Amino acid sequence: MSKGKKAKSTTPPAIAKGGKVPKTSIPQVEKNQDTSIDDGSKFVAKKYSLVNVWIISNFLKILLSIGYHSTDFEVHRNWLAITYNLPINQWYTDETSPWTLDYPPCFAYFEWILSHLVPPFVKRDGCLDLVQQGDYGLPTIFYQRFTVLVSEMVLLFALQWYINTCKSHSESRRGYVIASSLILSPGLLIIDHIHFQYNGMMYGILVLVINSARLKKYLMCGFWFSLLLCFKHIYLYLAPAVFVFLLRDYCLNFKSKSWNPFKLINWVNSIKLGLVVILTFGISFSPFIYYNQIPQLLERLFPFSRGLTHAYWAPNFWAIYSFFDRLLIQIYKNIPLSRIPLYKIFKFDPLLLLDPKFLNTSTRGIVGDTEFLVLPTITPKLTFFLTLFYQVMCLIPLFIQPTFDKFMGAMSLCGYASFLFGWHVHEKAILLVIFPITFIIVKDKRLLPAFNLLVSCGYVSLFPLIFTSSEWLIKVLYTFLWYVIYSFNFRNVTRIPKHLANSNNEFILDRFINLYILGILAILLVISLIDLFEHKFEFLKKLQFLKFIIISVYCGIGIISSWNGFSWLYFVNDSIFKDD
Repeated sequence: MSKGKKAKSTTPPAIAKGGKVPKTSIPQVEKNQDTSIDDGSKFVAKKYSLVNVWIISNFLKILLSIGYHSTDFEVHRNWLAITYNLPINQWYTDETSPWTLDYPPCFAYFEWILSHLVPPFVKRDGCLDLVQQGDYGLPTIFYQRFTVLVSEMVLLFALQWYINTCKSHSESRRGYVIASSLILSPGLLIIDHIHFQYNGMMYGILVLVINSARLKKYLMCGFWFSLLLCFKHIYLYLAPAVFVFLLRDYCLNFKSKSWNPFKLINWVNSIKLGLVVILTFGISFSPFIYYNQIPQLLERLFPFSRGLTHAYWAPNFWAIYSFFDRLLIQIYKNIPLSRIPLYKIFKFDPLLLLDPKFLNTSTRGIVGDTEFLVLPTITPKLTFFLTLFYQVMCLIPLFIQPTFDKFMGAMSLCGYASFLFGWHVHEKAILLVIFPITFIIVKDKRLLPAFNLLVSCGYVSLFPLIFTSSEWLIKVLYTFLWYVIYSFNFRNVTRIPKHLANSNNEFILDRFINLYILGILAILLVISLIDLFEHKFEFLKKLQFLKFIIISVYCGIGIISSWNGFSWLYFVNDSIFKDD
């Protein structure tokens, strides 16, 4: 080595000076050991992929393709025929079939695309025949089942994007549990792959909305939600939360010290977001505006002539209300001492009890107004104001503190309010609550009881949609395994506050809720016995609606309890809903 050059020393300074370095100060890195710090600064995400989960789930869905399907299958087959055979200005006026097109334009365009992809041999099977009642075979069934599987890739993509954008290893792990639980959701299996619908694609777009909000991509959030509403208008239930979040966090500027109202508005952001929303809706609805079809379209989208409750009662507040009306009727008919008080309090006509048309009206689920004999009749305006009141209550904290976690809490509560108090609520709308709340429960252990009640009662309430014996074991066993696996996994990844680590109160609450959930097994046993002996005993045939009432009322109590528990935490424990 030359005299003028000094070699760079690799010896630590402490050793060079003669000091001793403890062994623990020298990191011992083993081969293939992950040395990234879980603070998001130098984060290299572990690759959690949903592809394997999606492929495995598809095997089960393919096996179910030749099983039971409801009238919704004929609904969507008829929509293929409408969009294929008729010009666009007749899509929302055709009444060849009772299953008229009643979804927003983007879904009609989606059906139009699917109709033009129908292979010739499927077309010859009757898939695209515009008739009052379709006559089709296995080719049509396989084609429509296949379109659901392909469209569900939107959900796969959205959930994978959610995982890939996590900021730390622990968050990525929690994200994988959340995403896999949704892609394997028993609700999607029952509704889309047995009953038959396209909810997987719709909830995939909703996940795009949620993740865009999480990443503060506000214009993307506004675009995806506008597009979602143009596909299916039931997501209007969640619109108040999205509107307030975008307004408060993107369009208003509360950091300004000026009290000038014009400076409180971020005009550039507001104009950009407004253009995105207006263009999305404008492009979607423009053909129907051109043909002056908007009044007919809106009439199809909002059929308020339908009754308060659906074909069977969704497990909400009105299911319990209807049950008490039925119960009071029986009390009035069978207990003479009760006649005078009930007549004075509720002032109903006792002669109505002799008319079977009125006795059966509140269990009817097709078109028509629901009449109550003892309790006051519920009007659409009352359900609207109740829903609006509870939604506004949860939007106030979001407006004050527009964090992502607060946004997810408000969206979940908007879904709760709409499901519990809305007019003519479908039992399938419970997914509007389950999907948003799943993204927030890993924040704190205290959210798990409300979630467990929600998913157990919500998924079981979907069982009457599938009443064939061949699918009975599948829906029960699949839902049971899903609940056991994910209740364990969510408990594993959910954060536990230090002050609750050894809380006896939480322990007692968990046990009480677990007992209630176990009661669902007893309910299913009773219903199975009714199905088993229905053909042997005449009185059971007369009580066909009894099993629906049992599930709706029991699950309704559980979902209302879940709503109360989640609402308490949302309004009282503000620390849960603060972003990390």
